This record gives sequence, C-alpha cells and structure tokens, in this order.
Amino acid sequence: MREQSIFLRFVGDSPMARVLDYLLSIEGLDFCISDLADNAHVGRATLYRIWDSLIEHEVLVPTRTIGKAKLFKLNDSNPKIKKLIELDRLLTLESPRKRAKEQELLETEADKF
Repeated sequence: MREQSIFLRFVGDSPMARVLDYLLSIEGLDFCISDLADNAHVGRATLYRIWDSLIEHEVLVPTRTIGKAKLFKLNDSNPKIKKLIELDRLLTLESPRKRAKEQELLETEADKF
C-alpha cells in the first residue's frame, strides 16, 4: 500500500480528496481523464461520478484537445483552489518542522535514561 500524502492525512482519504491531491501535485500541468484516474488512484467509473462536480465548481478548466483526448488543468484562478493550494503548501511546510520537534522530544526522552 502506498503512503498517504500530508494533504490526504489532513482532509481524509476519499476519491475526491485523492483527485484534488494529485491535481495540487501537478499544478500548472494539463492531463487527460485516464491519466488523472491512474495517477490519483481512483477508478475511471469513480472519476466519472465526481467529474460533474469538478467542472461545476470550476476546479478544472479545459486546455486543449489532442486527437479525441481533451486535456484539462487545475483552475488556479478560482479563489477556492487558491485556498487549497495555500493549505497544501502550509501542510507541506509544517510537516518537516513537526517531525523535527518529535525527533527532539524523542532524543530528550532518550537522554533521561
């Protein structure tokens, strides 16, 4: 089993959260639906179930078409998405600090013995 990201540990592991986590990790790059399903570790049927919500809430914007494949990217001009990006960055920055504090506490406890 793969290790959960900091974002997923914070918001919980659901198909929507996995999709958002993947989108935040590739911010600025475009993708097709099948790539999104594979890389976010959700089934295509599951992705199609939440797709309308992603479009309705303007999480995704179309970028271009290659053959029959439509490509999309994270809508980083959406204020809600800006907040998610900010949250993801905050969690990412906080994690090493938290681990350092935990390590320091462990070393302090070990020194007592």
